[in-house]
Amino acid sequence: MTKFDAYHKMKELLTDYYIEAKTTKEKPIAWITSGAPVEFLYAMDVLPVYPENYAAMCAANHQSIDLMESAEAEGFSQDICAYARTDFGADITQGGPAAGLPAPHFLLCSTNICKTVIKWYEVIARKYDVPLFIVDTPFLHDGLTQDLIDYTVSQFKDLEKFLADFSGKPFDRDQLREVLYLSREAAGYWQKMLQLGKTLPSPFNSLDTFIHLGPIVTLRGTQACVDYNKLLYEEVAARAEKKIGSLPEEQYRVLWDNLPVWFKMRRLEKFFEEQKCTLVVTTYANSWGQYSNYPVEENADPYEAVAKSYLNVYINTGFEDRINYLASLIDEFSLTGFIMHSNRSCKPYSVGMYHMQNELANITGKPGVVIEADQNDPRAYSDAQVETRLEAFIESMQPVN
Repeated sequence: MTKFDAYHKMKELLTDYYIEAKTTKEKPIAWITSGAPVEFLYAMDVLPVYPENYAAMCAANHQSIDLMESAEAEGFSQDICAYARTDFGADITQGGPAAGLPAPHFLLCSTNICKTVIKWYEVIARKYDVPLFIVDTPFLHDGLTQDLIDYTVSQFKDLEKFLADFSGKPFDRDQLREVLYLSREAAGYWQKMLQLGKTLPSPFNSLDTFIHLGPIVTLRGTQACVDYNKLLYEEVAARAEKKIGSLPEEQYRVLWDNLPVWFKMRRLEKFFEEQKCTLVVTTYANSWGQYSNYPVEENADPYEAVAKSYLNVYINTGFEDRINYLASLIDEFSLTGFIMHSNRSCKPYSVGMYHMQNELANITGKPGVVIEADQNDPRAYSDAQVETRLEAFIESMQPVN
């Protein structure tokens, strides 16, 4: 990965975050899905903890297999999400980094990125005997419509009441507005940083963004997240201005669709570097910049903007919208091809991927490849199979002009 100075600040931020989560006596802990409206929690001084992030950290540290096997020994099927199995195993054994996550006081989940989270969080709610609030974000079959926005806004109002009842104090809408401003500002810096990938050569690669997205997911809605993303943006912008590329020699520029393969980050980094291929843009990292697309106006009701931002997520849209979006990225970022990760764990992200590959290649005239893998389970991954397919794909591309 590119050596950014901001990396040290990120490690400090996330270390402090996990220490607080493990030691706080003042703040209630809520386990939350990555696509849930975390701003409501920060507005009420609740500390959010992300099981998905934790599972990814376990895989990156090569601890996920033991944890998943512990969960499977308790009856959890290998067919369910590897994030869920990793977290179930960590909870059963109190293993993994930081010896597991702190026990939750309540749970908040949203269905905009995954439907598995409903059953996943029901299991947690039963074990810890804590309340669970589910934000049902409808799938955008026909784009954003007012009835879907109104339906989601009504749930945010219910979430306010839930949080007020839980805390025993009125929900603080003024504080929510301040948190939303911070969330939008941080997402804005993140999005501006990602846009710098249009520079030839790209000043970063997607393996960088997979690592550096920790704060925008975990700390979105805090001043610390704004400061960090501003720092990262300025460092990447300086590299872009000086035409310093992520690779010494960039011959190919590609898109990565779906989650990363967390347990193979270093090997894939080396592979792509040897092939002179930069991962320039990824749908996964882009999802965390989309919050800045719906700013909160000073005197307007913020709820519609919040509903739009949590509804209009790439994975919550239909095939036609996804294909058009990917085609626009290929054009805007001057890409030579695209890689689609058919992720065994994430069915909503991966369904229809071979169809999308064909359609996208026909529209753009750029070659693409589908690799079969898993975000968290090394048992569903073959170095030889994946790298053979990637080598053939890279040979099919025309180098950048």
